Amino acid sequence: MSQRYRITRSLQETSGSPRTISLEECKRYFALKADFAYSSVFTVSGETTMSIEGDFFMWSYGDAKIPFRHYDGDIYVSGTNEAVIPKLMEVASELEADITEG
Repeated sequence: MSQRYRITRSLQETSGSPRTISLEECKRYFALKADFAYSSVFTVSGETTMSIEGDFFMWSYGDAKIPFRHYDGDIYVSGTNEAVIPKLMEVASELEADITEG
């Protein structure tokens, strides 16, 4: 079973309200990264094919496409591929955010 990680600022408070990562901020940030591309649909293929609508920043790592999904002020990614952890830490650091499991 894979572990899911969340990049969040919800643990940080400013003036009594939690901070979030906006979709617009994500789009600006990931647009500067040559190995990421935005997609409004993520398609999983196997015995069946399933498409999920949302805001995905697809990380190209070799032949793999790994989705970093923006949802409700946070970014979520699966830790199935061991290369995700260093990239996850890089993204969180540059966005001045924390990492939680979830």
